[in-house]
Amino acid sequence: MTDTDFKSRTQFNKLQKRLRRCVGEAIADFNMIEPGDKVMVCLSGGKDSYTMLDILLNLQKTAPVGFEIIAVNLDQKQPGFPEHVLPEYLTALQVPFHIIENDTYSIVKRIIPEGKTTCSLCSRLRRGSLYTFACEHGVTKIALGHHRDDIIETLFLNMFYAGKLKAMPPKLLSDDKRNIIIRPLAYCREKDINRFAAFKRFPIIPCNLCGSQENLQRKAMKHMLNAWEKQFPGRLESIFASLQNIAPSQLADRALFDFAGLHRQPGGGRGELAVSEDYGLDILER
Repeated sequence: MTDTDFKSRTQFNKLQKRLRRCVGEAIADFNMIEPGDKVMVCLSGGKDSYTMLDILLNLQKTAPVGFEIIAVNLDQKQPGFPEHVLPEYLTALQVPFHIIENDTYSIVKRIIPEGKTTCSLCSRLRRGSLYTFACEHGVTKIALGHHRDDIIETLFLNMFYAGKLKAMPPKLLSDDKRNIIIRPLAYCREKDINRFAAFKRFPIIPCNLCGSQENLQRKAMKHMLNAWEKQFPGRLESIFASLQNIAPSQLADRALFDFAGLHRQPGGGRGELAVSEDYGLDILER
């Protein structure tokens, strides 16, 4: 082994350990996987879902609890979709899998005008197919491959375009209350996943339905956030940390905090201290 090969292998080992640690922490923090769970790993053919499957298979061997994994892909009948890639890959890994065939591609193309974003409708149709399969096959957890950067991008997309302060939770109960969705990569950085996927040489399948749309709002958001991170390293970590450190009394949602019911409490404390606790010391310097 050459020095270059040794260095590359060492870097990969560190990367793999970091990703496994992040996934393990997310699973533990949100109780994503419990004894006896049947976890449906939604495999799209992209770098994120391949990475998720790889790490979960490794954890399955070492985790203190026993759980089952089934890989599921939704074949949306996109023109030119290489139907052989995923079955061959999963068969070689000896992973139980199922391919759902549902022509959502034609539905989306028929309903959405040319040039308009297809993601919303495509996502709803895909979600419906996967949820139905999960209910019919005894699946207890549905694992999706969204990572930390996806969660942050969704936060800003909702703020900028929907006027809502929400993102993607690491664990979610579906609207019909029949499925639990988990995101094991919630603590993982996209750049780490990119490097991992490149080293593993996963057989990536491009999405010809939405992946080819160059002017998506999410891509613009990704560009903005990457520019921030480049200019101010660590900013994305701080943003993600804020999602786990929420103070409803410091926002303005009357459904989350009883602002109308607030009354002063004589003798409750010094004003300066109260201000610094609520807003940070910087407000005292203005």
